[in-house]
Amino acid sequence: MKTIIITGAANGIGKGIAQQLATEGYKTILLDREEAQVKAVAEELENSSYYALDLQDEKSVTKTFHSIFKEHGTPYGLINNAGISKFTDFFELTLDGWNEVIQTNLTSIFLCSQLVAKEMKDTGGVILNMASTRAFMSEPDTEAYAASKGGIVAISHALARTLAPYHIRVNSIAPGWIETTAYEDLRDVDHDQHLAGRVGKPSDIARMCSFLLDERNDFLTAENFVVDGGMTRKMLYEH
Repeated sequence: MKTIIITGAANGIGKGIAQQLATEGYKTILLDREEAQVKAVAEELENSSYYALDLQDEKSVTKTFHSIFKEHGTPYGLINNAGISKFTDFFELTLDGWNEVIQTNLTSIFLCSQLVAKEMKDTGGVILNMASTRAFMSEPDTEAYAASKGGIVAISHALARTLAPYHIRVNSIAPGWIETTAYEDLRDVDHDQHLAGRVGKPSDIARMCSFLLDERNDFLTAENFVVDGGMTRKMLYEH
């Protein structure tokens, strides 16, 4: 049974990924700073464990991952999904605010990937990093978030190059609008913004993760996969 570590697994996309992979027979290790929530998710799934973890704390990250390796062995996959989206007026954005987003969204990927890759060097494996279409397009006052997501795309192809000799594949996924709470409250105009005719769901991203984890798809590495229902390809003109 292959083991997959998933960060930010207490809710939203991370929870959806955990649920999908559990149905496919993977053993899942769920990480999140919201202990009660991630515990509840793990208890719903077969062959699932959880660890409470603040990804901004390097010592805690190192300690937790070493505990995972000791208790569960070398993982087959790591899904770096955790992230925060704080949009702040650019003229009011502080360095602390900037660092919080960068550390949580981007630096955590460096830390977790390095720890896991050291374990995978003899076995190979898969690392998936959750970017965003905001790496390529923006709204006002999203500087820290956009920078973190653009960095995720870049570090993913860099890691893919570095880790290729160890048969470790690395890809990033860039979700578009994925509604994680009240899907039934969405309006027609929300769905109509997408060429697919609907807003995305966590299950859309979960299935992409499943596809990229599959050993039969070992020709796919160093790529970013946009999963957005065609939204970012739609020309926006006023008529």
